[in-house]
Amino acid sequence: MSDRLSAQDSVDLVEAANELECLPYGVHHNEEGVCLLVRMGPHRILFDCGLADISPLIKDLKKPARRGTSLPADLVLISHAHPDHAQGLLALHKAFPLLPIYASEVTSKLLPLNWLNQDTEEISQFCQALPLRSPIEFKDGLVAELIPAGHLPGAAAILLTYTNQQRSYKLLYTGDFFLSNSRLVEGLRLDELRSIELDVLIIEGTYGTSRHPHRRNQENQLAERINRAISDRFSVLMPTPALGLGQELLMLLRSHHHFTGRDLDIWVDGAVATGCDAYLELLPHFPPSVQNFARHQALFWDERIRPRVRRLQPEQRATVGNSPCIVLTDSSVDLSEYSQLATNPWLILLPEKTNIKLNNQYSKQATIETYFLAQHSDCPGTTQLIHNLRPQHVIFVHGSPTYLADLTSLEELQNRYHVHSPEAGTLVELPIGDIFLQPAAPETNYEGELTELGTVVTISLPDVIAADPRWRQFADTGLIEARWQGEEIVLRGLSQRELLNQSSDRYTLSDLSCCGTCRHQRGQRCWNPMSPLYNFKVTLEGYCPAFERING
Repeated sequence: MSDRLSAQDSVDLVEAANELECLPYGVHHNEEGVCLLVRMGPHRILFDCGLADISPLIKDLKKPARRGTSLPADLVLISHAHPDHAQGLLALHKAFPLLPIYASEVTSKLLPLNWLNQDTEEISQFCQALPLRSPIEFKDGLVAELIPAGHLPGAAAILLTYTNQQRSYKLLYTGDFFLSNSRLVEGLRLDELRSIELDVLIIEGTYGTSRHPHRRNQENQLAERINRAISDRFSVLMPTPALGLGQELLMLLRSHHHFTGRDLDIWVDGAVATGCDAYLELLPHFPPSVQNFARHQALFWDERIRPRVRRLQPEQRATVGNSPCIVLTDSSVDLSEYSQLATNPWLILLPEKTNIKLNNQYSKQATIETYFLAQHSDCPGTTQLIHNLRPQHVIFVHGSPTYLADLTSLEELQNRYHVHSPEAGTLVELPIGDIFLQPAAPETNYEGELTELGTVVTISLPDVIAADPRWRQFADTGLIEARWQGEEIVLRGLSQRELLNQSSDRYTLSDLSCCGTCRHQRGQRCWNPMSPLYNFKVTLEGYCPAFERING
């Protein structure tokens, strides 16, 4: 017998040595969706298909190494029904009708909302429903289990276990996850995952290294802003996606103390209303607290109990807003259909980091502000999940490249795990148990100089900082705001929208003792724990006994 290995034997040995790989087709940088191909031994699993154009999947089949392969994967597993994870599924199914597609039962019923203009009967048949928390063997040695992930009804983290003759390999894909409970979804439970001896974790990094207030605080701040707008005789327009945020906002408005029993109309329009109808069909799958609420009053549509919740018909758009009300509508709304925006006072509230584009004509006539209501875990939640699972490899997806770079450069992760943040089309090999040299973390700190000149302090930073895409937003107006945070100073850029939305320019109020000249007011909110207005939005002309002048 010859001791020389054939070329095919060499390939087989390489594949045996490296049983795990991940090829991202989309990692949600900027506008692209999430689509990941994972290989575990001989098995190929596609996680999500949020691609608007699936041609990369088809093109990959035509490569020489893939000739003879009729499908882009052995099976497809879907984490949840949001478009950035699911919008390419219908095209994928039409291109490869024999490719099996699986998701949780709730997700399988919400998926059709991605294609409202298509034949719903055809759509409802291509995704097969899987039970939660029940391991299922799909292929020889390949087992998958769906674990509730928070974020959206039906959303699931996907645990894959592949066992060969040598050992078992475990990989977890979180999809979009949220550790905190929201109004309609219970958060991801860490105790369900702690006992897993994980090799690879594919995790989202939507918010990068940002830290957020508690979810209930975020809700209270939003409810307070809407309450003040209604009290000031404004109507409130809130464009949202069809699934998730719109229904969460509706439940918040129905159950918050600012609005319960109030003589107020809440109108729900377009695809957001269709999403509400879909939720009502899934009530047995919701948390016990939501089911208990529904036993006493309607979950969404209710004209009997105040505030009244009504479906807005297209012909009503021209007249809604004659009296103060709240309108939840599609994020793709054309404001020209709401003709009262031109005459009556309106407040348009947009979710932060939104891609919603507004008609310039109406955006000048209405007050536009943003709000923050987290749908994903922040940095402490993300790192908490990683440290509880302790995988060998961590792959970050779903976020801007700069935010993901911030996460991969965290020393607490660099020192413990093999951290990856791949671009679409970049193969990530995942050797298990081998010695792996972690590449150097990207530089995120910048050295500068500080100069005191009389009454002016100048901070000089190197121009390399302006190469970061975030610089354009930071330096938008050339104005910054500085505040102490412990022993450090934090700088924040002031945007044009923030300056334009202020009812009075804070820099023209220098002679008055008011919130506009108080050192504790930032972003039109009071941050003085000694003030009765602490953590509330304030008007710049307001005043309280805890006032301290900004230049004092």
